[in-house]
Amino acid sequence: MSNASFIPVFAHRGASAYALENSLKAFEKALELGADGIELDIQLSKEGTPVVYHDPQLSRLVGSNKLVNECTIAELENFKLGKPWRRLFSSYRIPTFHAVLAWANRHQLPLNIELKSTILDNKDALIDMLHGLILPKGSHFSSFHYELLEAVKRYAPQYETALIATKKLKWDLLCDYKAIDSVHMHKRYYKPRYLEACVASAKTCRFYAVDGNEKFLTNPHPSVIGWITDFPDKVLTVQQRPLR
Repeated sequence: MSNASFIPVFAHRGASAYALENSLKAFEKALELGADGIELDIQLSKEGTPVVYHDPQLSRLVGSNKLVNECTIAELENFKLGKPWRRLFSSYRIPTFHAVLAWANRHQLPLNIELKSTILDNKDALIDMLHGLILPKGSHFSSFHYELLEAVKRYAPQYETALIATKKLKWDLLCDYKAIDSVHMHKRYYKPRYLEACVASAKTCRFYAVDGNEKFLTNPHPSVIGWITDFPDKVLTVQQRPLR
C-alpha cells in the first residue's frame, strides 16, 4: 500500500458534496464517511462572535445583500440557508464556531480553521477567540491573510498555521514567512516548482479541490501532509482505506 494511506483527508466545508457547506449536517456526514478532519470557514458577526460561514456577504445562501459582519449573532442564527427555491423551508442555519468546536472536541475530529476577511477588521475578536482555545489534536489554522496567521502564532503558538497560496506568494522567499508552518494550495499547484519550494523552506503542504481522480493521490510527494476535498469518501477509497 502506498504512503497515501497515511495522509489525512479533510472534508472541505464538511462533506459539502452531500450536504450544505459549513453546516452541522455536512460535518456529521464527513464524520460518518470517515474523514480525518473538517475544513471550515470563520467570519465574525457584528459583535465579533465567530460563526461558520464562507462568504463575507450573505447573498449566495441567504438571499440578503448584507455582509456577515453587519449582522448581529441573533440575526445570523435566524437566517435560513440554501438555494433560493429551497430556502423558505430549509432547516439549515449558520452555526457558531463555538457550537461546532464543542462537537469537534466531543468526537476528537481535527479542524482546519480558515480565517476569513471579516476578521481583518476585528483582530481583537480573533485574539479573544484564541485565548484559552482548546482544539482537537491535529487541528490548524489557515488563511489567505498572513497577518491573521501572525496573530495566531503570537497568541496560540501551539497550533500549526498554513498560508493559502495565491499568485502574490513569493515562492523563492517562502522561508521568510516565519509565521507559517505549511502552505495550502489548489491542486493546479501540484508541480515540482511549488513542491520543491516547500521542501527548501522546510514547510509542508496540503492541496484542496481534490476530487479523488488525481493521479498524484497514489504516490504523493513527501512534503504533502493533507488532502482537502468535497468528497472524503472518494479520496479515502483511492487510499484503500475502509469507509465507516
